[in-house]
Amino acid sequence: MRTIVWFIYFWLYLIFIYPKQRYFEKRRAEGVPKEEDLPEINQVVQDWANQLLKLAGVTCHVEGLENIPKDRAVLFTSNHQGNFDIPLMITKLGTTNPIVAKISLEHLPFISKWMKLFDCLFIDRGNARQSLNVFSKAEKIIEEGRSVIIFPEGTRSRQDEAGEFKEGAFKIATKTGVPVVPVAINGSYKVMEANGFWIRPAEVKITVLPAIETASLSKEEMKHLGLRVRTMIMECNNKQNHVEDKEEIAASAI
Repeated sequence: MRTIVWFIYFWLYLIFIYPKQRYFEKRRAEGVPKEEDLPEINQVVQDWANQLLKLAGVTCHVEGLENIPKDRAVLFTSNHQGNFDIPLMITKLGTTNPIVAKISLEHLPFISKWMKLFDCLFIDRGNARQSLNVFSKAEKIIEEGRSVIIFPEGTRSRQDEAGEFKEGAFKIATKTGVPVVPVAINGSYKVMEANGFWIRPAEVKITVLPAIETASLSKEEMKHLGLRVRTMIMECNNKQNHVEDKEEIAASAI
């Protein structure tokens, strides 16, 4: 029942706010500066994403927000466990940031339009030229003073273990000189991917790790930045899971 209710809300709400979507699209087409509408657009997206998490029964614990540099654009780089990572990253970092998402999301009705309204980009990782173009657009967004979110794995892992972090994704930061902020997502796959198509309540932990200043990195350090970020994220999640396992064993022994 939870899954059915979730999907009904998912689509009905997007249909309900369709007139507002068209209003913002018309203003954008007329040349109205996007900065005028972004606060309201971001609020619509925040409200919708928060409600999706609530209906799914997601309990999220966030740590490390103090590690986000103040008054500076950054590149948020996160592992990618499941479909709920996007609403989590939209709502739990304190601001609504554009996301570099997979190309298939661009073909979803309604949702892709809203993603474009707050400057999300859609990447085809099988097309090198298109990927470079997307990275260039992400760099321009950062140069405008807005942070960007990217999942360097390029696809969902659907488990605790993360896939390879593509080094190309980090060029967005190294070319613009902004910090990379690693974000460890732990447990989001348990909401849907662990249950097939069905949505189940789950506890998710998000940990914002210390920022990595890219301006001072050597060429060799830049070359292995993806591996460094992946290692930081996996060490954080493995440590959390180890503590949870010990607590479960202790509880079962009582």
